[in-house]
Amino acid sequence: MADIIKTATRDAYGKALVELGNINDKVVVLDADLAAATKTGMFKKAHPEKFFDCGIAESNMMGVAAGLATSGYTVFASTFAMFAAGRAYEQVRNSIAYPHLNVKIGATHAGISVGEDGASHQCCEDIALMRAIPGMTIINPADDIEARAAVLAAAEYEGPVYMRFGRLAIPRIFDEDYKFEWGKAVVLNEGTDVTICATGLMVNEAIEAKKILAEQGISAEIINIHTIKPLDTETILASAAKTGAIVTAEEHSIIGGLGSAVAEAVCEGGKPVPVVRLGVNDVFGKSGPAVELLHIYGLDAQNIVEKAKQAISMK
Repeated sequence: MADIIKTATRDAYGKALVELGNINDKVVVLDADLAAATKTGMFKKAHPEKFFDCGIAESNMMGVAAGLATSGYTVFASTFAMFAAGRAYEQVRNSIAYPHLNVKIGATHAGISVGEDGASHQCCEDIALMRAIPGMTIINPADDIEARAAVLAAAEYEGPVYMRFGRLAIPRIFDEDYKFEWGKAVVLNEGTDVTICATGLMVNEAIEAKKILAEQGISAEIINIHTIKPLDTETILASAAKTGAIVTAEEHSIIGGLGSAVAEAVCEGGKPVPVVRLGVNDVFGKSGPAVELLHIYGLDAQNIVEKAKQAISMK
């Protein structure tokens, strides 16, 4: 059996920025004194004339990004998710999204898997915050291949984009020839008994859960939701109609994230089915090894299995 390749999506972000810098003179990258952690240091080394360190002043960085965007540049503004979505929320809303500027926010270190940095840095509310901003697109890739493709696609998209990347190295799911489709969910495996809609690092856990469920005679359909806003409601509703039950899995609060978006879509679709949400249950995180924390907070394959059984029982 081939070795499993594990890479953090933040690494793919840094490498993709270097690629963009090689082919697009209008791409500039900003960081808030975290270039080593966000991996924008790769871009800084390759293209120092197009890299700007704004210091520990994230709100100001978003204003600088807005100014550069109005001058015709495609701007990637990078920092931890807690600071990008939390500290700089007002500037993202009013200076970037309101005028619909061409700024791409590279938010790394999202979710519980930040690990030892603890609750102050484990942002599990960022998707909810960004979903509420009109015109904001939200991308949460499942592995390094999808992350690279998403960054390249974001550079071609006109308007604000929030891209969510992780610190933890996670298994590669896709092949090198993977094609990223803007706003289109990916059906990874077909099934008949329950639909599992997953995003980010939870996609791999959903794949593992499907194997466990299959051993128990349960057929699960796995959907990778890389674009949380706008949501691919057509694919989700078609799967819901086929299986009659949905589980959502995300490394984010169950409030306002993928689970909320899917539940809204299913209810508004006219043929509601049970939707069981798996995520962080309205609590703060805590410091500890990332993998252990994911298990502590139930963000793993076994918990997806239990949620799938619960959803099926509710049909």
